[in-house]
Amino acid sequence: MSRILLVRHGQASFGAADYDNLSPTGHEQSRVLGAALAARGITADVVVAGEMTRHAQTAAAVLDGSGWTADVDVDAGWNEFDHLQVLAVHDQPTSVEGESEKVAFQRWFEEATLRWTSGEHDALYDESFAAFTSRVEAALTRLVDALPRKGTAVVLTSGGPIAWAAASLLAEDDRARTDLWLRLNPVSINTGVSTVVCGASGTTLVTFNAHDHLSSELLTYR
Repeated sequence: MSRILLVRHGQASFGAADYDNLSPTGHEQSRVLGAALAARGITADVVVAGEMTRHAQTAAAVLDGSGWTADVDVDAGWNEFDHLQVLAVHDQPTSVEGESEKVAFQRWFEEATLRWTSGEHDALYDESFAAFTSRVEAALTRLVDALPRKGTAVVLTSGGPIAWAAASLLAEDDRARTDLWLRLNPVSINTGVSTVVCGASGTTLVTFNAHDHLSSELLTYR
């Protein structure tokens, strides 16, 4: 039986001009994860990252913390969806008195994402939700097919692809998968680890969003 560890990137630079860089906390989260995996005797036979800067930075810090010497294979199939475009085509909702900036942003994000996933406005987006989910499933299939028997792969990616990989393995139809994705994606933890095992019985999700390597000071969602 082989296994795939799907790792969400460390904390990115929320609110900065360039979100696609790890914060100091994000670098530390990633290094701590690498050290924790190595301490458990885990060795990565394959390391894969999306092509975003935060994915590459997370991979580098995980390798530093773990001491692994594996090369990092880049697969754009593990890229996050373009959340900035998803937000840009959906008007920001009216602010609520007393609502914090983070809460207001989360409400806007959830409304915009719901519109994107509906499939009713696909022409507004460079990548529809259906196209996004198809490329994530293709990336997972490629990895499963290439993984050595009893091998371990570590994938440095984002919350959206991980949530869809989980939803696609747990739910039986597209509507149920989308509903589950909408619930899983917002609770993805930075450097949370979801484990998929592959064997004679198929591909199965066995853990989602594990984060026992993080102290309370390092636990972040954004």
